[in-house]
Amino acid sequence: MSNIFSTEELSRYNRHLILPDFGIEGQTKLKQSKVLVIGSGGLGSPLLLYLAAAGIGTIGIVDFDVIDESNLQRQVLFGVESVGQPKVEAAKKRLLSLNPHIDIITYNERFSTENALQIAKGYDVIADGTDNFPTRYLVNDVSVILNIPNVHASIFRFEGQVSVFNYKNGATYRDLFPEPPAPDLVPNCAEGGVLGVLPGIIGSIQANEVIKVLTGIGEPLSGRLFIFDAKWFSTRTLKIIKNPNLKPVTALINYEQFCGVQPLENDKSNEMKSMTVTEFKALQDSGEDFQLIDVREAHELEISTLGGLHIPMGDVPMSVNQIEDEKKVVIQCRTGGRSGAIVNFLEATHGMTNCYNLEGGINAYAREIDTSLTVY
Repeated sequence: MSNIFSTEELSRYNRHLILPDFGIEGQTKLKQSKVLVIGSGGLGSPLLLYLAAAGIGTIGIVDFDVIDESNLQRQVLFGVESVGQPKVEAAKKRLLSLNPHIDIITYNERFSTENALQIAKGYDVIADGTDNFPTRYLVNDVSVILNIPNVHASIFRFEGQVSVFNYKNGATYRDLFPEPPAPDLVPNCAEGGVLGVLPGIIGSIQANEVIKVLTGIGEPLSGRLFIFDAKWFSTRTLKIIKNPNLKPVTALINYEQFCGVQPLENDKSNEMKSMTVTEFKALQDSGEDFQLIDVREAHELEISTLGGLHIPMGDVPMSVNQIEDEKKVVIQCRTGGRSGAIVNFLEATHGMTNCYNLEGGINAYAREIDTSLTVY
């Protein structure tokens, strides 16, 4: 089998080739494998670096985002020279500079119901490093329909999780989470924060699981969920039981609707009331009595603030009695995501129709109304 490797490759992969239970056979399996990575951000950065370095023959990268300066705190695949560039293009350039003996296929588009099966077809493993529930369910269902193992990882604040789903008919993501959590109270990393080194740790573990699945070495995390807490350096491994009564996945669906992020078609009940920052400034200047609520975390107030009542997003369900119900209530956060979820939550669960989401949050206000405020 060594004749499929060039002299340069044999030298490059020497530490694998002399590794017991790995050797030329394991390296050959890697070279002949195709791995599709969904997301090239915090988790995707270390994952892609180690898969490329290990010699995965073909790596597909799906990401529609561009590099922002705020990414560099944890997305070690990129440098300041890449800010503003499409992530997939910058990633491809970096990975080929690391290992020119592999193929990189880029998909500069959102992984969606419309394109997911076409993109994923022909790959041996899907590695999911996304930060939202609709895409996680989509990746799961694609892996089930195409019968491809799904190496999953997720991070939030100080905690990371890794598992291998749909491995040899093993447990899937839907066995772990049959129903998505309420979208109103689930911030993503951009809203809740993440320790910069955490995706490096978890992404490396994810890469390890991909290599194990492809080579057949060791025991993958199938039927198990590994949880790591970086703050207290504690680990747990939970068993995932395969549900025999779970409805089979035969087709893709609208995952935004399934996760409650997008209202059902023709359903006006979930339409969110909102106002632009220009409209909010007019409200401020009008002298009308209203209530402003900031649902960001306490540390964000130190960066910039519009004043008002501070109720962190997670505390809103226990603090509804502090929210006025007979005057306009404007709810704001950093960019409008968390505040929009809270507006929906208050209307759906408490019938409060007087609440408005500040579109674009305090960042939009800082850009368009008060440039003395800090955009972050």
